[in-house]
Amino acid sequence: MSQADSHDIIRVRGARENNLRDVSLDLPKRRLTVFTGVSGSGKSSLVFGTIAAESRRLIDETYPAFVQGFMPSLNRPDVDSLEGLTTAIMVDQERMGANSRSTVGTATDANALLRMLFSRVAQPHIGSPQAYSFNVASVSGQGAVQMENSRGTTTKEVRSFSIQGGQCARCEGMGAVSDIDLSQVVDESKSLREGAITVPGFTADGWMVRIYAEAGFFDGDTPVKDFTSRQRDDFLYKEPVKVKVNGINMTYEGLIPRIQKSMLAKDKESMQPHIRAFVERAVTFQTCPECDGTRLNETARSSVIDGKSIADLCRMQITDLAQWFAGVDLPAAGPLVEGIRSVLTAFVDIGLGYLSLERPTGTLSGGESQRTKMIRHLGSALTDVTYVFDEPTIGLHPHDIQNMNDLLLQLRDKGNTVLVVEHKPETIAIGDHVVDMGPGAGTDGGEVVFEGTPAQLAEADTRTGRHLHDRAGLKEAVRTPAGAIEVRGADAHNLRGVDVDIPTGVLVVVTGVAGSGKSSLIHGSVTPREDVIAVDQSPIRGSRRSSPATYTSLLDPIRKAFAKANGVKPALFSSNSEGACPVCKGAGVTVTDLGPFDSVETVCEECEGRRFQASVLEHTLGDKNIAEVLGMSVAQAEEFFATGDAKTPAAHKILARMKDVGLGYLKLGQPLTTLSGGERQRLKLAARMTEKGDVYVLDEPTTGLHLADVSTLLGLLDRLVDSGKTVIVIEHHQAVMAHADWIIDMGPGAGHDGGAVVFEGTPAALVEDASTLTGQHLKEYVGR
Repeated sequence: MSQADSHDIIRVRGARENNLRDVSLDLPKRRLTVFTGVSGSGKSSLVFGTIAAESRRLIDETYPAFVQGFMPSLNRPDVDSLEGLTTAIMVDQERMGANSRSTVGTATDANALLRMLFSRVAQPHIGSPQAYSFNVASVSGQGAVQMENSRGTTTKEVRSFSIQGGQCARCEGMGAVSDIDLSQVVDESKSLREGAITVPGFTADGWMVRIYAEAGFFDGDTPVKDFTSRQRDDFLYKEPVKVKVNGINMTYEGLIPRIQKSMLAKDKESMQPHIRAFVERAVTFQTCPECDGTRLNETARSSVIDGKSIADLCRMQITDLAQWFAGVDLPAAGPLVEGIRSVLTAFVDIGLGYLSLERPTGTLSGGESQRTKMIRHLGSALTDVTYVFDEPTIGLHPHDIQNMNDLLLQLRDKGNTVLVVEHKPETIAIGDHVVDMGPGAGTDGGEVVFEGTPAQLAEADTRTGRHLHDRAGLKEAVRTPAGAIEVRGADAHNLRGVDVDIPTGVLVVVTGVAGSGKSSLIHGSVTPREDVIAVDQSPIRGSRRSSPATYTSLLDPIRKAFAKANGVKPALFSSNSEGACPVCKGAGVTVTDLGPFDSVETVCEECEGRRFQASVLEHTLGDKNIAEVLGMSVAQAEEFFATGDAKTPAAHKILARMKDVGLGYLKLGQPLTTLSGGERQRLKLAARMTEKGDVYVLDEPTTGLHLADVSTLLGLLDRLVDSGKTVIVIEHHQAVMAHADWIIDMGPGAGHDGGAVVFEGTPAALVEDASTLTGQHLKEYVGR
């Protein structure tokens, strides 16, 4: 064997990232390795934070220094050595870019292939592929060109140019037009220097306003209501033009187009809270009447293949689009058609056939985003790379998990190394190699407790091994409903006039394949009602300083307890207030800007990353200072505040709720940006359990939960119901279905093939009936 063929192992030595404790292991290349273990045991720290992070950092270092200056700064993971790394491609649960122009079609190869196809065979022929792109505007121009030949003779010619784009001129390819309420943008009774512009970021003494006030088009001291019509037009709508302000060249642009470009080009959900509030207050959106939301101009929409324009195809459900292409015969573009068929088949196989190519990526869930990213890699010509997946089965019905497993195996069989962080037994079973992290979470984890095959894991004495074949049984007796929430004629999205009575005072599980209408039914018809507390997996909004302690208001009783014990002000024990380190301002790190080079983030030398002034850390409660308390896990803090000098009932009560929802391993001061979707949802649940409301709605609360923790969650749901609440859970996990008092099964398929209630009744009745996909999988799960 050649020496070059011997590099078939990824060697990790001495990994200490986050809670890892000198982890060393060998991972086989070109195999599928599954990493499992309880939440917080160190799986992501090893796979994403160490192996994938170092691969990315080494690749980034190959770029020129100038290019690196525009890339995020990556520190070397805390590990002694890593050998045998290949290029790592991370496919995580992060939502895809919130650019309003990004769609499912543009995020994959689908739109590019369609544009090429139409440019070749559509009739009438209108131009190159960009003629079908809603991101390219049509422009043309004409002018005189003076040319000098070798003999010194100059001639003038009239030259013209034109670019045929597909963008709708009315909405500029956005699919929607916005109407801005000027009264929410400008206070016309004031002058610019008095603060007439009421848009966030436009302060009266700031540069943004100075450009308007000193550009020379009007007097900055004149109230806006006194502007002439010309001045008013220049102020609000003027096209970009170069001006000098205090001798500095600046670009002047009317206020309205500036707002549209700087704020309205982003997805609303990605905006900062204060900007989002302004947009919701000042702007109304409606479908563009010119293009009917297709984003394309009339010329692009008039060019067709078999009577279908590219806009028609992008609007079709992907399953229907795949069928349409199966019946298309275009010999002149055979390879292109095959490429499109391959992409569409991948969408269907991966469980996303209910989407359309025009669907904005900002509206996809974390699981949908992750599977959409997979589409790009399935047809990739790259081999011998390392693919890293973070719970790829999230949001998948048991029926769809097998398809996902097949796709993971396809990537492996192309000669790639596939690393998967996963809890589902169905995916653990397909691994060539399994790494079980533990034994516990947080400081009790960070070790490799098992390595081997799935069959060997089932015999291992680890938490995962012991629970691998756990099966929840059907309830012997179900609760009796106290009443019902009546839903009549629900028709949001793909729902087909659904009439259903949702029983109250019991645990209700709403299930069905992805895209069947579960969320549309509950979030569209139940969540908006009074006394309903909805807890989903959407990002928790806040700064890098936000933590579980601040989000749950746990820090308030802790600060008061420290202040009372030491006879000082509570504000001293806030890293955002008086107690903050004066050097890093309570951030714990200092950032050095090196111009075109990477910014360097280093632990603050003054506070050593503890965020507080040294004098504040001299104050203690139960022999612990505030930094040490914020470094505790929830479970440790619950014990700490339960008894002794540190006994604080208000803090202990909040910590007990956090532990009840399965977050005992989280650190109190851990940044919220590091939490997964499932962790965010459980944190929200812990924070909102004391709110007044009779109905709780949870959206897949088992996301990210280890097999051993599902029973803990079920116990919490039971306690909520037993306290008189109605709990409605949108869920795919069979253990939660089996534990329900009532099940509503949506289907029979996804998209327009779903949208109907195919079963409602008890879990036992669903298993007995076994006529739906859910019933068949639940029957298999409980062993009936």
